[in-house]
Amino acid sequence: PAQGMISPGDFIPLAEETGMIVEIGDWIFQHSMRQCQHWRATHHPGFQISVNRSPAQFHHDLSQSKEWIRYLKSIDLPGHGLVIEITEGLLLNVEGDIQEKLLAFRDAGVQVAIDDFGTGYSSLSYLNKLDIDYLKIDQSFVRNLGSSPSDMALCEAIIIMAHKLGLKT
Repeated sequence: PAQGMISPGDFIPLAEETGMIVEIGDWIFQHSMRQCQHWRATHHPGFQISVNRSPAQFHHDLSQSKEWIRYLKSIDLPGHGLVIEITEGLLLNVEGDIQEKLLAFRDAGVQVAIDDFGTGYSSLSYLNKLDIDYLKIDQSFVRNLGSSPSDMALCEAIIIMAHKLGLKT
């Protein structure tokens, strides 16, 4: 209350540092999936919600990913109702454990998006190695598209590359 609203840029790193991001992420996931289920029933059966999943959540333990998949099944929500958003940093050194978690999501029909694409220390080789569905171009590139020819060129290059690789942007 004394500080007022706290930006996600300040809040999320603290939650990751303390480990609270796992509990917070689970709560957000469950509420988001119940809302998705409601909107699929009331508006459109193909409705899909994206949920960010921090590297700290991925490094937690394998059972958490399995719990998310079990939760989808328990509320009769198909996997394609969910897109997991990850950062490029998670993919720099894809360990077997991380890859196993991503494959478990894929096998359950869950799609994966790389959030803030283009700002991390990326190795484009992971785009061929992993089953990625979406590239979400970082806002720093799209914010000034009308006034910045270099941002426009970068966005065009990312979109062309993504489409040639069969990815959505």
